[in-house]
Amino acid sequence: MSKSLKAVLLSALVFPGIGHFSLKKPLQGSILSGITIVCIYFLLAAVVDIAQELALKIQSGEVPLDVIQISELVSQQLAGSNGQRVSIPSLLLVVCWVVGVIDSFRIGWSQGKTADTSSKKT
Repeated sequence: MSKSLKAVLLSALVFPGIGHFSLKKPLQGSILSGITIVCIYFLLAAVVDIAQELALKIQSGEVPLDVIQISELVSQQLAGSNGQRVSIPSLLLVVCWVVGVIDSFRIGWSQGKTADTSSKKT
């Protein structure tokens, strides 16, 4: 398996930035992993806030314990002001993931190309 393919698979299937670590590029890997971790934190914080609000409404009896009504309330929360709290980190997370895959392929390909030319010279 080539370096670029291994790095792409690690970045795509495991976590953004892991492919960079396998290519000996820890700075880029740390930046991508750090941004991804921050995005996941903000996503989880928003989801937990929405869940706590709904749980309080259910406990107080304001919202009946009905799956359809609860899912409608979640949709309304996400369409309202909380939607932006979820959509921006989600978009940034997807961008980091795509950048990680493309960049790890680019670095692995250039390292493989450099290794091929140096082995042909000797």
